[in-house]
Amino acid sequence: MDRIAVIGATGLIGSSIAAALITRGIRVVGVARHIGDAPRRHRTMEWSAAELGRTDRAEWETLLEDVTAVVNCAGALQDGPSDDIEQTHRTGLADLVAGCRAAGVERFVHFSAMGVDRATPTRFSATKRAGDDVLSASGLDWIILRPSVVLGPSAYGASALIRGLSSLPYVPVMPDTGALRPVALEDVVATVGFFLSPDAPTRVAVELAGPERFEFVELVRLYRRWLGLPPAVEFAIPRWMAALAYRTGDFAGRLGWRPPIRSTARLEVARGATGDDSEWKRLTGLEPRRISQTLEARPASVQDRWFASLYLLKPIVIGSLAIFWIGSGLASLGPGLPTGMSLMEQGGVTGLWAKLVIVGGGLADLSIGIGIAFRKTARPAMLAGIGVSLAYALAGSWVTPWLWFDPLAPILKIAPVIALMAVGLATLRDR
Repeated sequence: MDRIAVIGATGLIGSSIAAALITRGIRVVGVARHIGDAPRRHRTMEWSAAELGRTDRAEWETLLEDVTAVVNCAGALQDGPSDDIEQTHRTGLADLVAGCRAAGVERFVHFSAMGVDRATPTRFSATKRAGDDVLSASGLDWIILRPSVVLGPSAYGASALIRGLSSLPYVPVMPDTGALRPVALEDVVATVGFFLSPDAPTRVAVELAGPERFEFVELVRLYRRWLGLPPAVEFAIPRWMAALAYRTGDFAGRLGWRPPIRSTARLEVARGATGDDSEWKRLTGLEPRRISQTLEARPASVQDRWFASLYLLKPIVIGSLAIFWIGSGLASLGPGLPTGMSLMEQGGVTGLWAKLVIVGGGLADLSIGIGIAFRKTARPAMLAGIGVSLAYALAGSWVTPWLWFDPLAPILKIAPVIALMAVGLATLRDR
């Protein structure tokens, strides 16, 4: 029985490919940087933790023992605390290829990006092209796939952004966006299955482009109709505002988040992703599906509507929580200190003890806010925030119980803060 390794098996494309291979009776080794709870969600797969750029060729050789083919779906849009696109797209890929050769793996299906053979306006596309060159010179039986925007039942990155925008009654239209020929996820999965067949052609690079050509805003309209919503009011975003949005995305990226709107996306989207599907259809015999048809075949569910509505609320929730806790901490350590001392004295806590409580609470608030701002520490920080909020409610009920009846309701307002942190925790995962 074939045994195939899927690199990036927890991602949008990789997880769908792995599931399809399993239904064909193929043994799949799911490889990902962070496996997490994937073994509990996909019990029929073998799982291994490995990362392009951090796993060397000797480790790949061991991991790929008895593997007959590799499907590489790993990639990153832009450098960040957890992403090094040079390592992911080129040097790490070179180690993976060397590990394949040492382990006797011959067939290698690799996901690149549309248009990198024609122009490389960003480090993303330049490193993708460099990785393609590494693979094509390897001597393996390689297949390079260069898809346009991939749309399917699940959503991540650009596809999630399309859904989020489609839920808005007022839709911002970004300037300088090129045309797209989105491809159905089902066709991408079928293409991989075709090229994994022993008699399929190898050492080819093909572009995967759907039959329909859209402007970005037209895709948003299509998904809005799919969600059953009336037409939205569209308004053009001026270039300065769009530039601010991209810079904000870059800032979030430096904190470890992966927003789809970043400076790399601006340059890549500007050139569009239309491509030429003739070679793809000639080699595989597939007739690409129309995105409109795939949507009609799967009516939008309440879960789809929830995701679309919550997607753009997620950064607002997380950002507002970070600002709230940081602001609360700074206020306690600065201009709010005298007011806090006065309240403590009214409750019978005076002197050094009162100051220690207020300063300690301020430092805790500040730490929680900073922790929420960074992706890596957001979850424990939110959990800590819930615990500290409950502690504040209990302490306030004991020291200053009259605040329950204050017109500004300072203790009652703890409840919606806890609820908002619960929402943040529920939406924190993006895969």
